[in-house]
Amino acid sequence: MKTPERIDLDVKQLDALLKRVKELLPPEDYELIKAMADTIYLLSQCVDNKAASIRRLLRMLFGATTEKTGKTKAHPKKKNSVKAKKGHGRKPAKNYTGAKKVRVFHDTLKPGDNCPECLKGKVYELKEPQRIIRITGNAPLSGTVYEMQRLRCNLCGAIFTASTPENVGEDKYDAKAKAMIALLKYGTGMPFNRLKDLQQSLGIPLPASTQFEIVDQMAMELTPIYQEFIRQGAQGDIIHNDDTTMKVLSLMKENKENNPERKGIFTTGILSKTDDHKIALFFTGRQHAGENLMDLLKRRIGLSPPIQMCDALSRNVPKEFETLLANCLTHGRRQFVDVLQSFPEECSYVLEILAEVYKNDKITKEQNMEAEERLRFHQDNSGPLMKKLNTWFHKQIDQHLVEPNSGLGQAIGYMLKHWEALTLFLREPGVPLDNNICEQALKKVVLHRKNALFYKTEHGAMVGDLFMSLIHTCNLSGTNPFDYLTALLEHASELSESPDKWMPWNYKSALIEPDNPEA
Repeated sequence: MKTPERIDLDVKQLDALLKRVKELLPPEDYELIKAMADTIYLLSQCVDNKAASIRRLLRMLFGATTEKTGKTKAHPKKKNSVKAKKGHGRKPAKNYTGAKKVRVFHDTLKPGDNCPECLKGKVYELKEPQRIIRITGNAPLSGTVYEMQRLRCNLCGAIFTASTPENVGEDKYDAKAKAMIALLKYGTGMPFNRLKDLQQSLGIPLPASTQFEIVDQMAMELTPIYQEFIRQGAQGDIIHNDDTTMKVLSLMKENKENNPERKGIFTTGILSKTDDHKIALFFTGRQHAGENLMDLLKRRIGLSPPIQMCDALSRNVPKEFETLLANCLTHGRRQFVDVLQSFPEECSYVLEILAEVYKNDKITKEQNMEAEERLRFHQDNSGPLMKKLNTWFHKQIDQHLVEPNSGLGQAIGYMLKHWEALTLFLREPGVPLDNNICEQALKKVVLHRKNALFYKTEHGAMVGDLFMSLIHTCNLSGTNPFDYLTALLEHASELSESPDKWMPWNYKSALIEPDNPEA
């Protein structure tokens, strides 16, 4: 049987069709055709909504790959467009900031020597040396076995053991080993058991239980710096927040045994921004994003309400503290991406206008505009676009050009309901367009959840929150997290005295001793 061709009718077209049918056919035939038309229309709406839900599910499972305007089916690439050539994958030597550097001098010449070619000039050193890179491999954690010679007197039986070499230390696991375990677990999502198997195969055993004992002890030593992260994060000018579900076995067991009123378990991601720095914070437990943000803002000291960026869920907003609420424009845009195949013309119109708004924001970043200058630029260039979009939204609803319960109608309804929060960037300086930076931070939590699956206890979750906060803040500030964690462990006794001197962006200054400026 031939597949019937799909015909898209809006409400007005359907009403006009039924009106014509009513004039031509008897009342009983009209009622039959009207019931059939209503059924078909209802089914088509259900199919469209189900298709949008399936697309959202696929995006959750496999990630969004076609949300960019230029990659949607409604915006196909031009056939004669030239595809950009891919890079060869090689990185310049300057990118290897963590590599050991070995200075190699010329075999026979030094600056000031006579030129061996012309015999008249003198050679001088170029500013940029020639660089070659050699990469070696080894186990994530390597070890050294020190075999101290032992001697025994054949007469009295006294045993004499060689002295332990200097700089060996008393701890079996040094600061670098501990930092690597924490970084692999909470920075890259490698479970303890997987690292245990890898280390065992490489001849350096490292039990999973030992790994947790190490990071647990580290967390105790690094608690002062984590509390400083929280203190400084509370003072942010712009605070992003969102959460994702998490499994904590002890809380799940409590759900089964005690049946508490609140059963949800979340990890909240909070990203606090000031003019100079970004701080990432994670909190796991029964509290949702708004409650965790409220606890954070309790530490705020005599400042005006911060700008809060989040999606439109009510649980993201703190109940007891005032914020300048901004909603994520990407969430609103995504509503139209989900129903693009069902309403290609209308959704394309919305996506093209929002694309222009994002182009304007890109210009402000490229030109490093100050907050006030950026606000004026958006008011002049993005304001008319958003006003045009608002007018179009109201026209679709007021003139009944779209069914309110359809996928498109719901997308328009979402935008109109949250319009003030979605357009705060046109009224307040410094307001971001979206919450993408917080969603990116939560990917660390998702990575852990995919690999390790769960936390065993609330204490284990707290340890994970601490290290994810430290590691992701390092990533945001361009600091090497391995070097940072190592430095904190090597100076753990100094953290509680002045933790503000040991943040990722200034800890190197604290490492310089007054009597050794070259340290």
